[in-house]
Amino acid sequence: MFRALLLQKADSGFSAGLTSLDSSQLPTVADGSVHVRPTYSSLNYKDALAITNTGPVVRTWPMVPGIDGAGTVLASEHPDWKPGAAFVLNGWGVGETHWGCLAQEARLKGDWLVPLPAAFTPRQAMAIGTAGNTAMLCVMALERHGLVPGAGEVLVTGATGGVGSVAVALLARLGHRVVAATGKASEADYLSGLGASAVIDRAELGAPGKPLQKERWAAVVDAVGSHTLANACAQVRYGGAVAACGLAQGADLPATVMPFILRGVALLGVDSVMAPQPRRREAWSRLARDLDPALLERMITEISLDEVQETAARLRAGQVRGRIVVRLD
Repeated sequence: MFRALLLQKADSGFSAGLTSLDSSQLPTVADGSVHVRPTYSSLNYKDALAITNTGPVVRTWPMVPGIDGAGTVLASEHPDWKPGAAFVLNGWGVGETHWGCLAQEARLKGDWLVPLPAAFTPRQAMAIGTAGNTAMLCVMALERHGLVPGAGEVLVTGATGGVGSVAVALLARLGHRVVAATGKASEADYLSGLGASAVIDRAELGAPGKPLQKERWAAVVDAVGSHTLANACAQVRYGGAVAACGLAQGADLPATVMPFILRGVALLGVDSVMAPQPRRREAWSRLARDLDPALLERMITEISLDEVQETAARLRAGQVRGRIVVRLD
């Protein structure tokens, strides 16, 4: 038997709670099944939406949430995975259409897993998680577009969140001048400690603005969407780019084509859920090289499985910062 957070929906309504399950209850996997024991998971915005039932994340019921996991393999039908091997999981619809890793056991597809980098413990890997992996994919997308250190200021929106925190730390470590946008003035010291050169109020970006504004940013990592993303695009310098990966403010994009056709600005969509394995492995390799473990530790709040539901409600309300790591043992 093992403990898991189980989400259920029936005619009587939605429910979420910790329960004991048997391994035989784990969903089957058609090809390359791997039975794993996650020792750590994490709590992401998408998990919070699922656990609080405030977003259309879960598409199969009942569901064990948890889009991230790190631990060891118990048994495997996949040729690349042997018992005892250390793994990391991010995305692939886990926690949405397939039972996830806010549980002490899971059955996953071997093709979804990445070997745990030697530079990280399972706890550190979950401190990175989907949010940190997404941040690295954003940085890589901007670099492919031509961003180099010294090109100018790089804006990070939603900077105290998981994606934003890791993005600030990565970009600063790589030699960029990072400007962090946040609605939490009290977190300025936290962001400066991660490497931000300046901190601005998110209110400067969060309201409707002109379609074309004064050029400022060489590049942007945006986890917010809506008016924030529209204003960021309107402020990017000629030939710059915006890596968009989130919708904390909203899924709408109230913008015009002006930045794109008059300044050659590029809007780069970044997805971590279905990212191909070669890009995932490159991102983890880059994280092992470019992310300072000491800065990573500053981002971590560690909780137990029993604390997940309460913390998910606070995360959904924007009351947490950095990365929430869930200890499963």
